[in-house]
Amino acid sequence: MDKERKLIIAGNWKMNKTVAEGVALVNGIKREVKDVKEVDMVVCPPFTALSEVSKAILDSNIRLGAQNMSEHNSGAYTGEIAAGMLKEFSARYVILGHSERRQFQKESDELISKKAAAAHAASLKPIVCVGETLAEREGGQMETVLLTQVRGSLAGLTKPQMEETIVAYEPVWAIGTGKTASAQQAQDAHAFIRSLLVKLFDETVARRVRIQYGGSVKPSNTRELMSLPDVDGALVGGASLEDRSFADIIKNSI
Repeated sequence: MDKERKLIIAGNWKMNKTVAEGVALVNGIKREVKDVKEVDMVVCPPFTALSEVSKAILDSNIRLGAQNMSEHNSGAYTGEIAAGMLKEFSARYVILGHSERRQFQKESDELISKKAAAAHAASLKPIVCVGETLAEREGGQMETVLLTQVRGSLAGLTKPQMEETIVAYEPVWAIGTGKTASAQQAQDAHAFIRSLLVKLFDETVARRVRIQYGGSVKPSNTRELMSLPDVDGALVGGASLEDRSFADIIKNSI
């Protein structure tokens, strides 16, 4: 699939997989995608599995990401993980502001922007998540919600930092529900986000930023989603927990 921007497919394992299970999963993925060069591939295990998964993918074409991090570099923040700690495991990416963290941990756009700045300071590439709930979409508020989240969550980033940031559009109503945004819904939302990046940064930055789709991505709908002009990859949840399905998503995106 000929695209201006290189596709990026990331697997968010969420709170799943022991260390042994995580290593087995990533070894299976490795075998399936060893010849793939056209797509940036990322796995995001729980913190406990980062060390061993990092070792397992050391000589592969798969990169490591984390699911969250603190906005602080060190200090009295019990239970938190700093960007520098993630770097120790050769992590390249970190998911920030996932809808589950916005919902359950009450993370604000302001907090997410601080985390994004801290990630860039440590040379980590943030995957910043935005997206509306079903009530917001049905209430005609999608664009208002996306404007607020994009502007707030990316506030303070420089143009070079923004170019190294991935935005993940995840309609909250399609996460883990089996519902997927239609191709037109996905393209419309991605195009709207890109138009916001033009206003917040400039045309060049907006053209270079990769915008992933997240929300019940599976092998069967990957090809259609990835063919859309403003969809530059996928943030995959449940389907990333099985090596064959995640590999098929990657293969179907090419």
